Amino acid sequence: MMNLSAIQDAIRQEGVDGWLFFDHHVRDPLAYRVLGLPLNMHVTRRWYYFIPAQGEPGKMVHRIEAGHLDSLPGSKFVYSSWDTQRDGLQKLLSGSRRIAMQYSPLCAIPYVAMVDAGTIELVRVAGVEEIHSSADLIQMFEARWTAEQYEMHVQAGTLVDRIRREAFEWIGTRHRAQSTVTEFGVQQFIMERFSEASLETDHPPIVAVNANASDPHYAPSAEAQVEIRPGDSVLIDLWAKLIKPQAVFYDITWMGYCGVTPPDRLVNVFAVGMEARDAAVTLVAKAAEEGRGLQGFEVDDACRGVIKAHGYGEYFVHRTGHSIGTDVHGSGANMDNLETHDVRRIIPGTCFSVEPGIYLAEFGVRTEVNVYVGEHRAGVTGEVQRKLVEVV
Repeated sequence: MMNLSAIQDAIRQEGVDGWLFFDHHVRDPLAYRVLGLPLNMHVTRRWYYFIPAQGEPGKMVHRIEAGHLDSLPGSKFVYSSWDTQRDGLQKLLSGSRRIAMQYSPLCAIPYVAMVDAGTIELVRVAGVEEIHSSADLIQMFEARWTAEQYEMHVQAGTLVDRIRREAFEWIGTRHRAQSTVTEFGVQQFIMERFSEASLETDHPPIVAVNANASDPHYAPSAEAQVEIRPGDSVLIDLWAKLIKPQAVFYDITWMGYCGVTPPDRLVNVFAVGMEARDAAVTLVAKAAEEGRGLQGFEVDDACRGVIKAHGYGEYFVHRTGHSIGTDVHGSGANMDNLETHDVRRIIPGTCFSVEPGIYLAEFGVRTEVNVYVGEHRAGVTGEVQRKLVEVV
């Protein structure tokens, strides 16, 4: 259920006159989640809902869908023709000069860029002088976890960490028995363990050997099974959540070597990844302890700076981390100053991944942890890899 008082408090803190929600054909799921509307609404006409910083909200719906938004507080205007829609929008926004919408200047943060350019023009014609991105408002009401969600994350983490250990052990067991083991076979082993542990995921895990691990989104398949042999490096990236309402994901990546003594080059490159990961986590932890504000791009800079200093900057080809929520890629701040310049604040009650990767021609490495930010402290929520897993 929407918390009007909390939303209006946030609008005032953001320094805008109000927050305008707009949708057509359920193109903006963020609006539905923030407002507490069902995502299965039959929406064939445009609706608008405006929450001012002070006072009563207003809503505008089409005549043939006049019952839409009835669950929300505020006065309603019903339109039918295009000109009455424009008039209604002008009345809805009367007196508001600076408003927030699901918009991002230059599409810098595409995760919240849900409003089309034509609607932005309509709003400006209605008298609004400045349209402010709702990116930080969205994460206030979409990305923050409840205490129950945090506990479900920790429970999922305990199970996923156990399954990850079992997966590496299973590879070793197969090798000792001189039996064939493939990337796809390990992936299916993990999926079976997920099912047994009452965990769910939106996609099977990544299991990648050697150069395959240099593709960050590599996907093993039944059609092209690649064998895992002694002397191979193995990357396992797995994510899952409890099968419960509002459960949130736990998402990690670990690296192993099939043998007793990994090659020095693999050890050294992986050590750079761990150093970069730890630099990012330390920055976040110190900022939380000091009560200092931090933005997503700053965490990416701290992590990426370590990798660049070791001469591998060109081989780190994606952002440092993503928001985590009920979707594995959540709607909060990302740790990113590469793919986007993410200026969203890192706020208490949110969680994100830190996952630097170095992708070379002969092998790729990645190490991933989840970082939860509380009111006065922040840290990793699960086990932290300190050396390559020796799969023997």
